[in-house]
Amino acid sequence: MARDTERYDVNLSILFTELPLLERPAAAAAAGFDAVELWWPWTDTATPPQRELDALRRALADAGTRLVGLNFYAGQLPGPDRGALSVPGHESDRFRANIDVAAGFAASVGCTALNALYGNRVDGVDPAVQDALALENLVLAARAAHGVGATLLIETLGEPESPRYPLVSAPAAIAVVDRVNEETGLGNAAFLLDLYHLSMNGEDLPGVIDRYADKTGHVQIADNPGRGAPGTGTLPLDDLVGRLRKAGYDGWIGLEYKPGDRPSAEAFGWLGR
Repeated sequence: MARDTERYDVNLSILFTELPLLERPAAAAAAGFDAVELWWPWTDTATPPQRELDALRRALADAGTRLVGLNFYAGQLPGPDRGALSVPGHESDRFRANIDVAAGFAASVGCTALNALYGNRVDGVDPAVQDALALENLVLAARAAHGVGATLLIETLGEPESPRYPLVSAPAAIAVVDRVNEETGLGNAAFLLDLYHLSMNGEDLPGVIDRYADKTGHVQIADNPGRGAPGTGTLPLDDLVGRLRKAGYDGWIGLEYKPGDRPSAEAFGWLGR
């Protein structure tokens, strides 16, 4: 694996969480990174006050860090939720209210990747009804993302950790990507290829890379088991990242792993710095 931080970004929703949100960009910069990503930072609201958006924008700018990935509102994450866009009622309404907020914030900081987590299956609701709602909301999100020059990302999650999340295979996520692109005609929906989650589902990771690198808009990594830093588990991340590059993927690779029982600043020794 490349022993530099040139194309790696730090996920500030899983690393540096021992610090307040507004201090994390500077901590990432001090660790040698100039690019970061975030889950939606305000889990209690899809529409935070403008002053909070402005404060995060200033923190990113003051640290000299670029936001390269942002989730749309996804409910309580970390927590029991796995997205909102396919969940009828208040959660879907919150997702729709969040679309322009998230896209506008992304545009203001130069972020060009917006991740839309699909949401869990709901008892008593026909999955076909949820899927129709999801497509409707994803089309709205894709159009908003296109309006600010961004890609809409669709992600698989790990089935053992997310038993009610329906997208637990690369083909399932790719099918949603294709449906959204067909519906909008914009071509800006893409696959978020998370090697950790795919490995949790027992997928053939080299095969997934070979088949879907051209539909991949963002990559995230963590080792398995444990969701720790590269080298703490058994995944051949050196080989897999190299395979991605050879397949033509030249985008960001998000470090979405847990730091373990040490400060986040000490969780990057695998980079050999």
